[in-house]
Amino acid sequence: MRVAIIGAGPAGMTAALQLCRGGADVTVYEASQHIGGMSRSLDLWGHRVDMGPHRFFSTDARVNGLWLDVVGRDYAMVNRLTRIYYQDKFFHYPLRPFDTLRNIGLSKAFACTLSYVKERILRGQSPHENESFESWCVRRFGRKLHETFFKSYSEKLWGIPCDELSADFAAQRISSFSLPEAILSAISNRRAAQHKTLVDSFAYPFGGTGAVYDKMADQVRHLGGTIALNTPVRRVVHEGYKVTGLELAGHENNCTTDESFDHVVSTMPLTSLVRGMQDAPSDVVDAAAQLRFRNTLLVFLNIDSSELFDDQWLYIHDPKVQVGRVTNFRNWVPDLYQDQSTSVIACEYWCDHNDAIWSTNDDELIERATNELRSTRLLNSERVLAGHVERLPRCYPVYRRGYRKHVDRISDHLRQYSGLLPIGRYGSFKYNNQDHSILMGILAAENILNDARHDLWNVNADFTQYHERAVIAAEGLISQPQVSSHAMAIA
Repeated sequence: MRVAIIGAGPAGMTAALQLCRGGADVTVYEASQHIGGMSRSLDLWGHRVDMGPHRFFSTDARVNGLWLDVVGRDYAMVNRLTRIYYQDKFFHYPLRPFDTLRNIGLSKAFACTLSYVKERILRGQSPHENESFESWCVRRFGRKLHETFFKSYSEKLWGIPCDELSADFAAQRISSFSLPEAILSAISNRRAAQHKTLVDSFAYPFGGTGAVYDKMADQVRHLGGTIALNTPVRRVVHEGYKVTGLELAGHENNCTTDESFDHVVSTMPLTSLVRGMQDAPSDVVDAAAQLRFRNTLLVFLNIDSSELFDDQWLYIHDPKVQVGRVTNFRNWVPDLYQDQSTSVIACEYWCDHNDAIWSTNDDELIERATNELRSTRLLNSERVLAGHVERLPRCYPVYRRGYRKHVDRISDHLRQYSGLLPIGRYGSFKYNNQDHSILMGILAAENILNDARHDLWNVNADFTQYHERAVIAAEGLISQPQVSSHAMAIA
């Protein structure tokens, strides 16, 4: 059985490893020169850094078991510390009542509570069809709290107003609870570790997030699989509704090469997959044209200081600066950098291809990031010794209101093809974390090897139907009972 995997990110590498273990003849095609996709790591100035803050956490025993099998004991548990920067102040995140009250003051706290009560009386708690992210947040927390802790950051990330963003983003990234429940949770010190986006601690590989997928690649090669880097795929080839292989984009004279396969697991952007399919109905092509991805610009700075701030990452809720998130890699596993006198910071910007910042030269981006860090007081007199820029196209599937009907039309069409399995953040147009993409890879391999018939389109970013619940701790995999959770989260 010959299987092609398009893309060497978390979903693709997981599928490749599981298929190789099951005896399949596997070839992975990766358009770039790197393994890991958005989750890859690189070495900068003596530090190992990721493409932003990639925290791994799952309560699925299958996902965690595979992760531990690959990583072994080469990981540490990280005690999470993240804060929100808003109006020149830093708020603990998850929000703490007394910390928040001290920062925003009694008058604004009263205004937030009054705003919530007003929404409850006027509009109640019932959702409405095709609800926006803004109306979702306002309905649950009131307009004042929405504008304080959700609006600026979300609009930076997605590049559209909050009333044009689908409530699906909120449903996946913010738990469904009310302001009184949030206050009760905080006052009673209810642990946020029960909510996946707010876990108190998480496992982190010594070699960075990308070490997981580098090790997967080593195992794939050891088992006889092939990984072809710098090899973009032009389209999936099919006869009728049966997939027969791939057409590869050549590097010389724009020539192409055909490869035959029994199955194709695709993590390429769903929009690109549809554009390459022959004879796709016009409404499917139109649906793909309505979907778009958001790009990420990462500006890494080497700072001449070993003590900047204690957070692993910060959310920048300040419309006066364009940076949206700041990561301090020294704080993930500090013991790894005891011999280093500097800290590596990553400033994260989000944009579209036609935005001016996407084509801004590296020196200007490094200067912008430096100036914005100084304006937020994250940098004071510390020297910036060097900078490095990474451009990551099509990172985030944009959940614009109405997007789901377009994805549903595409999925209805692609379900008809035998041998085609679209998975991953890009491939299924879902805002996956690593664990969701790993799960998709596991299930895709089971579909091919065992005819398991998992519905991969229903593995969403908020997928919680675990066969067995377990978490990773310092001592390894430990079982965990089913729990309910209430917590307030952003991305």
